[in-house]
Amino acid sequence: MGKYYFTEEQVKTLKNNRYVKNVSIKAITYTEEFKIHFINEFNLGKSANQIFKECGFDTKVLGEKRIIGCRKRFKKQNNRIEGLTDTRGKNSGRRKGKVLTIEEENELLRKQNEKLQQELEFLKKMEYLARQAKKSKQ
Repeated sequence: MGKYYFTEEQVKTLKNNRYVKNVSIKAITYTEEFKIHFINEFNLGKSANQIFKECGFDTKVLGEKRIIGCRKRFKKQNNRIEGLTDTRGKNSGRRKGKVLTIEEENELLRKQNEKLQQELEFLKKMEYLARQAKKSKQ
């Protein structure tokens, strides 16, 4: 299963659409305005294809899979606390420089210790299985 890439001409056309925040040959980022409009229209009973067409998108260029994926993603995002807002630049996944209380630090260290113990057990089992396989070949 391959990915469908946009041509340079299609990228230029998509960039001119007011509902496109960013576009590359691989992906499109839609504006929050479009996401909200899409959810509202979809809730009124319009199909995803119809909404995209009304907003000036060529549905043949986007493709059925991309449109279905957008519909699913927008509906899922709409149900989250942060909603349809693009949070990629805000949530890097790194911890803030927050000072932990002793209890929080102990909990963090306990979880890290448990994870390391699980990894050690796994490595021991793999080593044991490798020795068993080596013995059975001899």
